[in-house]
Formats: sequence, structure tokens, C-alpha cells
Amino acid sequence: MRVLVIGSGAREHALLTALRRDPAVEYLAVAPGNAGTAAIADQHNVDGASPDEVTVLARRLNVDLVVIGPEGPLVRGVADAVRAAGIACFGPSREAARIEGSKAFAKDVMAAAGVRTAASETVADPALLDAALDRFGPAAGQPAWVVKDDGLAAGKGVVVTADRDTARAHAAEVLDDGHPVLLESFLDGPEVSLFCLVDGATVVPLLPAQDFKRVGDGDTGLNTGGMGAYAPLPWLPASVTAGIVAEVVAPVASEMVARGCPFSGLLYAGLAITSEGPAVVEFNCRFGDPETQAVLALLDTPIAGVLYATAAGTLAEAQPLRWKDGFAVAVVLAAANYPGTPRTGDVLAGADGEGVLHAGTALRDGQLVSAGGRVLTVVGTGPDLTDARADAYRTIDRIQLSGSHFRRDIALAAAEGRIAL
Repeated sequence: MRVLVIGSGAREHALLTALRRDPAVEYLAVAPGNAGTAAIADQHNVDGASPDEVTVLARRLNVDLVVIGPEGPLVRGVADAVRAAGIACFGPSREAARIEGSKAFAKDVMAAAGVRTAASETVADPALLDAALDRFGPAAGQPAWVVKDDGLAAGKGVVVTADRDTARAHAAEVLDDGHPVLLESFLDGPEVSLFCLVDGATVVPLLPAQDFKRVGDGDTGLNTGGMGAYAPLPWLPASVTAGIVAEVVAPVASEMVARGCPFSGLLYAGLAITSEGPAVVEFNCRFGDPETQAVLALLDTPIAGVLYATAAGTLAEAQPLRWKDGFAVAVVLAAANYPGTPRTGDVLAGADGEGVLHAGTALRDGQLVSAGGRVLTVVGTGPDLTDARADAYRTIDRIQLSGSHFRRDIALAAAEGRIAL
């Protein structure tokens, strides 16, 4: 099989690594890729968000399958263009990608499917903002305001705060950018990321994971695209995971079929396991980053056939997924100033070896340098979370990047048994 992966992050590096392990894959390409992916796939400097450029490249390379990593190309219809050219594509249509591209659309789908989520209100008129804020957060007896950009924000367009001024400032900034604001009720309980392969009404779950959005230890500081993740979750009973599939993901998939925009690809349910049961925080239309890096480290089934079956509409005929024993922990190494404007161009040392996945990296005059906010993801594995954490931190501690930072507490609470339902 000849495969083209679209994207340039550690998520795509993880996908490429899994595809490279699959004996069915005879050719592997990535566009645009990064300094790390260049070692395992042919790289092509095209605009991954351009339907025309991706389609032309896929035809020229004569690939059998295109796998789209980021949300941007999906929302812009790249998968539609690839399929229209007669090439199998892993990733939803532009219409189906609205499950992530429009939070209001996602809320409407969930309401129709009977799926529990946070109460919400969309505000498009700045004159109505203050009255709406009064209906949420501490003003309404909730611990905090949850303020979201109703659109794509790469996981960073969310502010959760008990400070009204902070909530209002973020909402005003979103409105000033020309986007509606989504206000939501606060959901208590630990969060879970559940990836599911979805082919119409067929749903196949992967291992549940948990990610860490805040930049600092103890979930302090600003929101980021994600500073780490681990899988599976020792504190989450299998019955709860099965319930999420049956009562959340499957009804949403069926509702999208009924609306004439069936989902094909990876549907990512972000949930809070509240005192009243699972409730959806958000849906994403693609593999999450950095959870993918942890989850795929444990996948034992060759991945190419599974992705192709999803893209070709034959997922229901695929064999059950096989998983390795043990746990995986992914830790993100970020550049100086991230999640603000990152400092780039600093030389990286020690960023090689097993478990080191590149994101914001580039080659400059033969040297490996930082080229983005999240520079690397380091994945450790082990028979338990303590060993997996030790493996990840042993590797990340030998990497040198001036001004870089990472969280020291990824999966720590779970490893110490401090998360319980």
C-alpha cells in the first residue's frame, strides 16, 4: 500500500511511525512533515490545507490512501477533493467535519441524538455578552465560566476561569475576531479522550486516554494545545468506556448518517466523567495531539489496513483491534514562551532515538532547530504508569533546548492512585 499523510506535527510523526511498522505499507510520504518525519517518509512541501495541492500530489505519487492529521484541511474540504479524485481518504467530509468546526452544530447534533453535554448559549452580539455571562459561572452558582470560540482554535480557544473579568476579556477578544462566543456550564470530574474509528454507523473505539491542557504542573497556567497524555486509564472501568461508545459516540454517528453527512474517519469524544455520568465537553473530527502519540504506541494491529477499511467503508468487516500490554505516557517539550509566541531557531541536541516524535522542528544549515511552540513529544512505555513515566522522563531529560519547558506531572495522579470515580 502507498500512503500519504497530511500534517507536520508529532501526531503525524506517530501515524507515520505506526504505518512504517506495517508490512503492508510499501511507500510512505508526508506533506509537509518536519525534520523528524524526513527520516521515515518522503517529504513534499505542499499546502496541506489546499484541496487542489493535496489532490495533485496524491495523484502524482499514485497513493492508495491519504490520511489527514489536522482539523484545518478537513474543515476546508480536502478529504472531499481527494475522494472525488478516486483515492481513498481517512478523514471526514467538510460537512461532517463541522462536528469540530462549529461547536453550535455539534451541540445541535448531540441534542438530536440525546447525548448529555454542558448547557450552552451562543453569543454573537457584544451588547448581549454581559447578560449572558450572568447566566453562567459563579454568577449562576457554578465554579467557573467556560468560554469558547465557536470554531477551530487548535484546542486553545477555551478559557475556564472563576474571574469574570478574565472570562469577559476572552469572550470580547473572540467577538472582536468576528467569531461567535460559546458559553457553557462547568462540568465536574476527570476528563477522558476517547478516539473512535467511525464508518457511518460503525464505531470501533481505541484505548481511552487523558490529556493535560494547562501549561504548568498541577494544571496551572494558560491553556495549550496539550502538554502530555497517557493511555490507558487505570481508573476508568471498561463498562464506562463501553457506555460512552453505546450512549455517546454511536448515537452521534447515527444522527450524522440521518442528516446526510455520515462521518468517516476518527471521531474524538472529549468527555468529563461527572457525578451524574459521562458528559461531552467537545467532539473533534481527527486524531488528538498528544493523545495519539500515547495511544498508537500501544496498538498491536497493523494500522494501514484499519485506516483503509475506515476510508473504504468496510470497517464493519475488520478484525477486532489488538493492543499491547502496559501503558504509554507522552510528554511534550515546548519552546521558550509557549503558549505565547514561541522562540524559534534554537539548536536541539539529543532529540533522536525511540519514542522521540518531532513537531516544531526544522533543519537549518545542517542543524536541528526549534520551529514551533510544541517542539517534541517524548513517549515512554512500561508495564505500569510508574515505569512508563520513568521511561518518558529519562528520555526527555537528556534532550537539550535552550529555554524549553515541560510538565513533570503527566500521569502522576493516576500512577499514584489519586483519580477515582
